[in-house]
Amino acid sequence: MTPSASDSRIAGKLGLSDRIFAGPRSRRLLKTVEAGLERVDQTLGAELRMTDALADSTSRYLYDAGGKRVRPLLALLTAQLGDGATDEVVSAATALELTHLGSLYHDDVMDAADKRRGVPSAHEVWGNSVAILTGDLLFSRASQIMARNGDRAIRLQADTFERLVLGQMHETVGPQEGDDRIAFYLQVLADKTGSLIAAAAQAGVIFSNAAPEYEQAMVTFGEKCGVAFQLLDDVIDLSSDPDETGKVPGTDLRAGVPTMPYLVLAERPDAASIELRTRIDEGVARIADGADPAILDGPLAELRDHDATQATLDLAHAWSREAVEALAPLPDGQVREALTRFAEAVADRSS
Repeated sequence: MTPSASDSRIAGKLGLSDRIFAGPRSRRLLKTVEAGLERVDQTLGAELRMTDALADSTSRYLYDAGGKRVRPLLALLTAQLGDGATDEVVSAATALELTHLGSLYHDDVMDAADKRRGVPSAHEVWGNSVAILTGDLLFSRASQIMARNGDRAIRLQADTFERLVLGQMHETVGPQEGDDRIAFYLQVLADKTGSLIAAAAQAGVIFSNAAPEYEQAMVTFGEKCGVAFQLLDDVIDLSSDPDETGKVPGTDLRAGVPTMPYLVLAERPDAASIELRTRIDEGVARIADGADPAILDGPLAELRDHDATQATLDLAHAWSREAVEALAPLPDGQVREALTRFAEAVADRSS
C-alpha cells in the first residue's frame, strides 16, 4: 500500500524514532505514539485553516515545509505515564507546536534568516510585517486551543510564553557588563528552547492524569533536553551541508548572533583562536554594512573544525546526561527507556 501524504509527513517527523523506540519491546509504544502524532497532525492542519486567504497561506507556510514535531512527540510519550493520548494531551501538544511554529516566524525576522526548513523564510516571501503578524496569529490560536483545557492549561501556556519572550529579549539585548557570557547564553537557551520542550513533557503528564510526582521531573528533563538540543543545533549550524540544516551554514553567526562555539572560541587565549575570532568579528561588521555574507565562509569553516566546536558538542552531551538523571523518579519500563533514548538522541542526531 502506498503511504498517504499524512503518513509520509509523520514518518518524516519521526526521524529519531529508530533510536528512541529501539528494540522489539518498544514497537507497540512506537505505534501508540505514531497514532497520537497522526491526531496532532490532523488537528494542526485543521487549526491552521483560516477564513482569510492571506492568513491561510502565511500560517500554513512553515507547517507545510515540514518539521520534526519534537514537542508533540515528547508530550505523547510522557502521556504514556498516565492515561495516554487523551483529547486534552492532543490539544495541548497542538497548542505547543503552534507556539513553536509562531516563534520561528519571529526568530527569522529578528535573525534576518534567508531560509527555514529548506524554503525561503516567511519574511523573504511576504515581508517582515506580515511574518511578524503571522507569528502573532499563531500565538493567538495556540492560546485559544490551550484555553479549552481550563485554567491549568492557560497558566502553562502563559508561563511558557513569558519565558520564550524573555529569552528572546535577553538574546537581543545581550549580556551586561560583568555577566558570564556562557552562563548567560545557557540561560537564554533554557528560556527560548528548553521552556517549550519542558512544557511539552509537563503537559503529557498533566493532561494524561499521570502521578503528580512525575511533573517536576519532566520539567527538569524537558528543559535540559531543550538546552542539549539547541547546543547541538549550534554545531549543526556550522555544517557545510545546507541540506542538513535547511539554512545557509553559519546563518546565526553571519547575522551577528553569537552561538556556543563562538563563545567558547572567545575564551581561548591562544593567538590562533584570537585571530580567528577577530576575523569573524570583522566579517560580521562588514556584513552588517552590506558586504556579501560569503566573506565569512572561510572563517566559519575554520570554526567548524576548531576544538571550540567539539567543546560545544561535549557540553550538549553533558546536558543530555543530566536530563537522563532527572528521570530517576519514574518507574522502570518502556517509557523511561524511550525518554532516556530521547535525551541521548537530541544531543546526537548523527544517526
